[in-house]
Amino acid sequence: MADAAQPYRVLARKYRPTSFTGLVGQDVLVRTLTNAIQSGRLAHAFVLTGVRGVGKTTTARIIARALNCTGPDGKGGPTADPCGVCEHCVAIAEDRHIDVLEMDAASRTGVADIRELIDGVRYAPVSARNKVYIIDEVHMLSTQAFNALLKTLEEPPPHVVFVFATTEVRKIPITVLSRCQRFDLRRLDTETMLAHLGRIAALEGVAVAPAALSLIARAAEGSVRDGLSLLDQAIAQSGASVTDAAVGEMLGLADRGKVLDLLDVVMAGDAKAALAKFRDLTAIGADPLVVVQDLLELVHWLTRLKIVGAAADELAVAEARRTQGAEMATGLAMAVLARAWQMLLKGLNEVRQAPAPATAVEMLLVRLAFVADLPSPADLVRQSGEGAAGAQAAPSRQASEPRAAAAPSGASTAALPGPIAAAPRFAGDAAIDQRAVRDPAPAPATPPTLALKSFEELVALVDAKREVRLVAVLIDKVHLVKFEDGYLELGLDPGVPPDFLGTLKGKLESWTGRRWGLTVSSAEGAPTLRDQRARKSKALKDAVMDHPLVAATLAAFPNAEVRAVREVRPEPALAEAPDDDAPPADEGDPI
Repeated sequence: MADAAQPYRVLARKYRPTSFTGLVGQDVLVRTLTNAIQSGRLAHAFVLTGVRGVGKTTTARIIARALNCTGPDGKGGPTADPCGVCEHCVAIAEDRHIDVLEMDAASRTGVADIRELIDGVRYAPVSARNKVYIIDEVHMLSTQAFNALLKTLEEPPPHVVFVFATTEVRKIPITVLSRCQRFDLRRLDTETMLAHLGRIAALEGVAVAPAALSLIARAAEGSVRDGLSLLDQAIAQSGASVTDAAVGEMLGLADRGKVLDLLDVVMAGDAKAALAKFRDLTAIGADPLVVVQDLLELVHWLTRLKIVGAAADELAVAEARRTQGAEMATGLAMAVLARAWQMLLKGLNEVRQAPAPATAVEMLLVRLAFVADLPSPADLVRQSGEGAAGAQAAPSRQASEPRAAAAPSGASTAALPGPIAAAPRFAGDAAIDQRAVRDPAPAPATPPTLALKSFEELVALVDAKREVRLVAVLIDKVHLVKFEDGYLELGLDPGVPPDFLGTLKGKLESWTGRRWGLTVSSAEGAPTLRDQRARKSKALKDAVMDHPLVAATLAAFPNAEVRAVREVRPEPALAEAPDDDAPPADEGDPI
């Protein structure tokens, strides 16, 4: 119990490392800085980058202590293992050392703040060996502030060391990064995080279940500070004994075993049971979004379990659940697991955007259940090939020895003669499926081929099929380089959709019944159809304007203008025998 006379310190502050040996999971940084201090090859500026809570500011303070520590006797020099008892170590630990200045760049972003800092750089330290400037969230500085810092950062006085900490290293100008030594602090892996949290729980005298520690480590996502904050919260909630159920309730997580049961019934195709189990999870406070995330994690676990076997130890589940998971992984095909992963991944975004997340999860579970027992595309191809070969080789044997349909895991096996058909999903489809087995439909005839003689005919075909988007691109942004029936070489203007060629190729092959080759050329090609039509319209209008009758009409009516010119095609002649004696008709002038 904490002393009532002193305020309580959270675990993240209470167990903050005070030396390099206390840093957890940052072996490369510790080894590099230790060797640099021992050999006297310490840089004048450092950039520490990483996600929140991995020890950037803590490392900066340790560097300040290592440079200014004088040892218990007051005569020591820079050391990789600060004593923690000398005047400078104590003052830096209590954030009151006059020569160690910490600046929060998130609240002091302007060039005036940097100028104030630079003005103090030229003065020698008051009491310490080195002046250390620690700038947290340095990426928040303005461009002018960075520019003002460049010269001092490149050639600082020998007694000055800069330490920058940031979570967004890409926002720091390259001119600043090139003047600093950069260290990337890594996230803690699950095993290191579990060991660290377990050690601190033991120091606090609290019994924490291994499954509870695993849940906290997963929720921390590699951040030591987040992990300690969650452990602090769990201890405050549960007292001297922390269980996985209490942590799951605190984090809004569902029981891992119940989620595994939910996945089991979903992959078995039982939609009704899946909805019931999901309602049970939401009734005990499980977040619908977290349920989908847990389902994704379990599918990933089952996939790894199917491939490498030892992956069952990576997830915090009970021994009975590991046995259940091993049985599920054995019974589920890899294609089924991959399909479930894709559907859950897509469903995760739907749940995030849905106004009612629970409803979106129920619809996702229904979809998963109704496709769980469908064969994969590879199975369909294999089954179709086997059925056709068997029908040609031994039709009498098929009648006497019906072959069982190979169904994927979770689906019952049904004996059907001839080519294997998927089991009917609804009771009303049973009669249709049986008729299809007795009287198989004839194979679809090959569509007749359609020959196209010109690019204009191709565009007319696309227009007749009401493909408005393709027609617009063909008219406005395509330059014809070469045309053959079955081959197109095109020049494309900027702004053509990336899927244009693939879509056009597929449509043409479907409509014409033949394969098409489409090539993008760098040649100039012919003008676009819109340009050609515009030129033709202009030429026609110019010819009309030069006609004497039109010129006389415009002269007689000064306010008149020619707005459009249309070609009038002659009407087809009546179905009568021509009169050979009749004089030829006067065609007149084309206007």
